[in-house]
Amino acid sequence: MPKQPIASDRLPPPSGHFPAGIIAPTGRMVFISGMLAKDSSGALVGAGDITAQTRQVCENVKAAVEAAGGTLEDICRVDVYIADMRHFPQIHAVRREYFTGTPPASTMVEVTGFTHPEALIEITAIAVIP
Repeated sequence: MPKQPIASDRLPPPSGHFPAGIIAPTGRMVFISGMLAKDSSGALVGAGDITAQTRQVCENVKAAVEAAGGTLEDICRVDVYIADMRHFPQIHAVRREYFTGTPPASTMVEVTGFTHPEALIEITAIAVIP
């Protein structure tokens, strides 16, 4: 059984590309550490460009879940940390490109800094791989 979105007429509609919650399938849980917009050599991609950074972060999350034997569709939860909440629309536009099936449950918060001074976004993820 694939992951299932939680929805109810008693809940407000989500403000972005995510459901109110996810019912996870039975399987192996995979916890993906916070990913910045760094390429495989460790260089930050897209300084000052939230779209480029979000795309690189999603590529890193994708690579991590695939290394564990899963796909983006297996990701049930993400936590998104951003430098500026005004980037919300651009971030969700990129997320729609990557999470094309049932999107994961999500929390997004604005933070004051990251481990790299030019980072604009960081994403952690939890996958359940059947």
